[in-house]
Amino acid sequence: MTFQINEKARGIISAGGIKVKVRRAGMLQFQEFKVKRVGIGKGTAFLELWLDNVVDLSELLRLSNEFGLPFEAHNGRVFPNGLGAKDFIGL
Repeated sequence: MTFQINEKARGIISAGGIKVKVRRAGMLQFQEFKVKRVGIGKGTAFLELWLDNVVDLSELLRLSNEFGLPFEAHNGRVFPNGLGAKDFIGL
């Protein structure tokens, strides 16, 4: 891990997810993102917050930068600016 995650992110990881307000289809809705491990090689995985709904990528990027963790919805995955999957291995 090349950076330190913040306390807010640590709390989300230990809770197993987070319920946040996001804009979907022009409306503000509460959606619950769950912590998920994604395999990227033999025995290697990174952590992300996952939702099985479609959310605008701009909203996902906003959440990712706000909480400092990767987010994925049914239509795509985003990472905080300047970070990638390798930065979240071992969380």
